[in-house]
Amino acid sequence: MGKDYFSNRMTVRNFSDRRVPDHVLTDIIERAMRAPTCGNMQLYSVIVTRESAMKSRLSAMHFNQPASTGSDVILTICADFQRFSRWCELSAATPCYNNFHSFISALTDAVIFSQQIVTIAEMEGLGTCYLGTVNYNAADISSLLELPDMVVPVASLAIGYPICDERQVERLPVEAVLHFEKYRHDTDEDLLSLFRAKEEFPDNKKFIKENNKPSLASVFTDIRYPKEMNEKVSHEFIQLLRDKKFL
Repeated sequence: MGKDYFSNRMTVRNFSDRRVPDHVLTDIIERAMRAPTCGNMQLYSVIVTRESAMKSRLSAMHFNQPASTGSDVILTICADFQRFSRWCELSAATPCYNNFHSFISALTDAVIFSQQIVTIAEMEGLGTCYLGTVNYNAADISSLLELPDMVVPVASLAIGYPICDERQVERLPVEAVLHFEKYRHDTDEDLLSLFRAKEEFPDNKKFIKENNKPSLASVFTDIRYPKEMNEKVSHEFIQLLRDKKFL
């Protein structure tokens, strides 16, 4: 694995109609299962959606964004403490994982597993896109996929063979995220400087103009992730954790 893969990788949102063979998909998942995991409990499951009618219903829960409707496969990765808890019960042990800490452990496992899938799939020539909408409709997705108690969807991936018309988006400079020994407290001027390249990126300047906003920050706070939406999604997701016996 060379440095070029990580330096050059990008999210893919446009896919060809070429089908991902079942054996390729299974091989990717199997290799991804070597990812690090909490206590080697492997607290995740993945639901493969590719049948047309089911994929159409699931895509609607991801707001029919092009990556979901155009990909060959949607993977829904779940934080799963159900399987491990049942094994404990069947082995005359008493599980004690209906709590928030256990959800965080399963969430961490699932997210690491998801990124392992992304890396392996892309190195096999596939394109991937995280569907950030999974949290917005987590309860509906859970119902559609018939997820039992202690299983919660936490990540969704669109996967397929890419149409090569993508380009990389901007990233913050490494100094923005890299701290040594203790957290570095940047001055206001330094912080604004770290975000300058993001603000000057052509697509972001276009977003500012299209949304008639004074800054890129206001596009995030007022349009993309406003307070009311954040609070609504938070409330609904916490309720889902209660319904799934994690709280």
